[in-house]
Amino acid sequence: MTDNTFGDAKDNMLAAAPTTGNWERETLEKLVFATVREQRATRRWGIFFKLTFLGLAFFALWAFFDFDFSGSDMETLGRHTALIEIDGSIESEGSGSADVVIPSLNKAFADAGSVAVVLRINSPGGSPVQAGNIVDEILRLKQAYPAKPVYVVVDEICASGGYYIAAAADKIFVNKASIVGSVGVLMDGFGFTGTMDKLGVERRLLTAGENKGFLDPFSPQSDKHKAHAQAMLNEIHQQFISVVRTGRGKRLKETPETFSGLFWSGARAVEMGLADGFGTVETTARDVVKAEDIVDYTAHEGLPERVLKKFGASVGAGMVKTLGPSARPVLR
Repeated sequence: MTDNTFGDAKDNMLAAAPTTGNWERETLEKLVFATVREQRATRRWGIFFKLTFLGLAFFALWAFFDFDFSGSDMETLGRHTALIEIDGSIESEGSGSADVVIPSLNKAFADAGSVAVVLRINSPGGSPVQAGNIVDEILRLKQAYPAKPVYVVVDEICASGGYYIAAAADKIFVNKASIVGSVGVLMDGFGFTGTMDKLGVERRLLTAGENKGFLDPFSPQSDKHKAHAQAMLNEIHQQFISVVRTGRGKRLKETPETFSGLFWSGARAVEMGLADGFGTVETTARDVVKAEDIVDYTAHEGLPERVLKKFGASVGAGMVKTLGPSARPVLR
């Protein structure tokens, strides 16, 4: 209904009451004008909400598909040092996952302007699978781009799974107070059988397959299951040792403690051949790579991920993990 229609309605109402008093006429006029104002306000708010919705939808699509209207991806970067950061645990999700690190490695190596790749690692370790996948990709890219060396710069800590990745680099630089090493594997959990006996709680576990209840925390641990788990850990440990020995080569001053799971300061790591010297990303780019310009290729969390986490997607994933089996090998 247009404003003219409301004007006609007003005139008709006024014309229909020619004998009424002035106060009645004024009342009718106020009623009609109030109705017109309300309809106009409703239309304005409707337009506002529609435009807002379209704007949000466009922004969400832009963030989801990572559109870049500036054309920066099409520009050729000059001679530079490529940087990729691995911060936190090496897990299937987060900045330390293979799904995040490997695409960053590929972009860094493929860029014609990058002359070397520097991994800045600050990690206590994590999944041997994720670390192994990253190492395999580093080795593949080093063969594909033999002129581009890979360096690791250790921040606070580069232990276990973090060092697993670092061992694939051409050189490792640390701070004298960094924590380095912990070449070992663990599988931890809890047993509640004694507590259950005291409380009078009976565990009722039914399985199809005699070993399906392997490492169930509410059942007694059998010698057979313990031996099987230990053999698996030893196997993964040997894989870890092989990567370190291959990566460090003759620089490694191996002792009985080297692969015991102990960790050392950065200064001691250099003495043991676990690292090559002291340095930061900046000094490595300037003094080793000879390319002071540093370009960060680290994949960072985008808007869709933040929105999903805000509305509980990460909580749901965490709940699934909590309810599922927790005993698994960890490089930590």
